[in-house]
Amino acid sequence: MPYSVFDTYYMAGMVQEIVPPMTFFRDRYFPTDPQTDVFKADKVLMEFMDGDRTLAPFVVPRSGDIPVSRKGYEISEYQPPEIMPSRILSLDDLQKRGFGEALYVNSTPAERARALQMKDLTDLDLRIARREEWMASQTIINNGCAMTAYIDNGTDGISYDIYFYDTLGSNPSIYTVGDEWDDTTGDFFGDVEEMCGMLSERGLNAADLVVGSTVAKFIQGNEKLAKLLDNRRMEYGQLAPKIMYPGVAWMGRLNFGGFELDIFSVRETYVDDSGVTQRYFPAKSAMVSAPGCGHMMYGQITQIEPDEEFHTFAMKRVPQFICNREKSTRKLRLGARPVAVPKNKAPWVYAANVVK
Repeated sequence: MPYSVFDTYYMAGMVQEIVPPMTFFRDRYFPTDPQTDVFKADKVLMEFMDGDRTLAPFVVPRSGDIPVSRKGYEISEYQPPEIMPSRILSLDDLQKRGFGEALYVNSTPAERARALQMKDLTDLDLRIARREEWMASQTIINNGCAMTAYIDNGTDGISYDIYFYDTLGSNPSIYTVGDEWDDTTGDFFGDVEEMCGMLSERGLNAADLVVGSTVAKFIQGNEKLAKLLDNRRMEYGQLAPKIMYPGVAWMGRLNFGGFELDIFSVRETYVDDSGVTQRYFPAKSAMVSAPGCGHMMYGQITQIEPDEEFHTFAMKRVPQFICNREKSTRKLRLGARPVAVPKNKAPWVYAANVVK
């Protein structure tokens, strides 16, 4: 029997056809492996370890080998909160002309419903992607993420806080500059080299320098840097800004004491739960890390289907169609249960207020 266009399995196929929006923090630092990062369980299994710089031992000839211990790692379980935006389709929606649609169009209400269904799924997917990008950026900035699950549009529910260090101690991912970089005593190259060194001492890679918009202006207008780049006998890199992601520009590549870093400037914003426009990355902050330092993991979603039975879906996006016959409305919702997790302990170094 063929699936209805409102069947969850049919809509799941539609969702998979949606071209995912490009996002910087989620895609570059928290990619998802469909084979290992999507769990058929309510909880996800998080594993992360310290970087390893231990040397292999020398042995006396003919004395045999020396067993070495495996690097220790931590395993913990976490139940990700649900993200579940929805969109109601009423009879009025089927009768109104859509945005960009011809005034007179020979489409039936059923055809218009299918078109609106795909448009709504795409819009809901984009909203979830923005939330995932927020989770990824917050995890980098705070070495963890504080989330609030709402009961409805105006009522707070449960707090879901997850941090990847002992909050009773100091945050190992934080670096504090001695003087702001735009001060006469500021040390832009020295501070970034120290941040790279913190990762190197943990056995981790340093490949990217991510900065806010105010820091980006400082870098572009820095006279000392301009003279270094103009010196043909010393190779410190290049600056050639170009847009790489929405709201994110690749500024160029610079050398910090041997650490060659790609420089990214983040200007992208979002509208928070209170309706206030916020930056994904603070304008006066900087962060050093490497691509793929974490992963976005997903828990399963269980929901009641039209057969009145519970069905479980282990997917990044789970759609559901709900019909209210009394009000003659259809509700389409799209669910996800993501969590951003580092692969190693503190695989990034974050510095706030590096310029005035």
